[in-house]
Amino acid sequence: MIILLVDNDPLRAFLRKSILEQRFAEVLRVGDAAEALCLVEQPSFAEKLGLVISGLHIPGFGGPGFVAELHARLPELPVLVLGNTGEAATEYANDGVRFLSRPATNEEMLSSASEMLAQNGHRQHFALGLS
Repeated sequence: MIILLVDNDPLRAFLRKSILEQRFAEVLRVGDAAEALCLVEQPSFAEKLGLVISGLHIPGFGGPGFVAELHARLPELPVLVLGNTGEAATEYANDGVRFLSRPATNEEMLSSASEMLAQNGHRQHFALGLS
């Protein structure tokens, strides 16, 4: 499964992608919401997509708007939102979305991503009738 990292800060994105690649084979980084949504529109990409990791502030979209657009296209897609402590985590209180406050450790990000991918894999497995 592919993890899609949406981050417009090149240095932060490089660091996060490097950390994620220590545990996950396929991590793709894009710089903005429009690029992410274009990828999600491609069936060959969407069927391999297991998780989106995004910051709270995305150029062109607010975080909740971006998540809503993702879920309009792929309702079961899990999204991990990384935000600052005290930001509006309640705006993400729907199924398949987890808000992780910074400063979160690298292990917390990896652990959350692993759990969300496992849950998504189970949902896809069940949806295909492969119980």
